[in-house]
Amino acid sequence: MAENKTKASATDPSAYIAAIADESRRNDCAALMALMAKATKAPPVMWGPAIVGFGVHQYELAGGKVGEICSVGFSSRKGDISIYGVTRGERADELLAKLGKHKLGKGCLYVSRMTDIDPKVLEKLVVQAFKSKQA
Repeated sequence: MAENKTKASATDPSAYIAAIADESRRNDCAALMALMAKATKAPPVMWGPAIVGFGVHQYELAGGKVGEICSVGFSSRKGDISIYGVTRGERADELLAKLGKHKLGKGCLYVSRMTDIDPKVLEKLVVQAFKSKQA
């Protein structure tokens, strides 16, 4: 079985954010990093070249192996900011209905800009998701 390509690294998440060319997107990602750090009480860590993650979530794979990925995280993508790990949970549907303008993908939440959403609702989503993945 192939090894997971997305692993935690020693790369500085602040450098990743500083390298985002669009000033508005860079500011949104910096605000999102601060929000997630506050909500999780965990330091930001780069996962692969483009995901700022918080915490570690282990999951079972076929054959009894275990995979790892960040519990919650985000990445600045071409069209939107992708937010990972927050769309499932006890109150996720209720909170997503109050979040503001967003799109959902297969396990991802997509936002164009932070001003489109309610940061307090996002913080609740992050807290809930992070707690549910800490064993």
